[in-house]
Amino acid sequence: MFYRRAGQQGPKESFYMRFPTGSPDTLRDALTLAYGQVGRVSKHRTLFLIGRTRVHIDIVEGLGQFMELEVVLADCESADAGILEARALMEQLGIDPRQLIESAYVDLLAQQGNVDFTLISNYSE
Repeated sequence: MFYRRAGQQGPKESFYMRFPTGSPDTLRDALTLAYGQVGRVSKHRTLFLIGRTRVHIDIVEGLGQFMELEVVLADCESADAGILEARALMEQLGIDPRQLIESAYVDLLAQQGNVDFTLISNYSE
């Protein structure tokens, strides 16, 4: 999965693409050889749907439990529409905006010293 999201406080727009594979370990090894690896996150995710919002409940090894709200926008919608919807749902769920984090799990693990940031370089046989 390719994932891009701004590192900012509060709701933010993200972009992702999923690439199904029958051989995830081989694909990870090939991408690591090509681009290096900055870390690995081990998590268990439970997914709920509330309307068009994906509610992710994550248990992240070394970090704890987290919830992420992901409002799926139509192609013609602005990010502001999703932010309004996410904030309304946060209020219904009793989530205080001060509880939001801006970092990715891999970054949080790195802050705790739990990620090996050694890059694996390319090699040829």
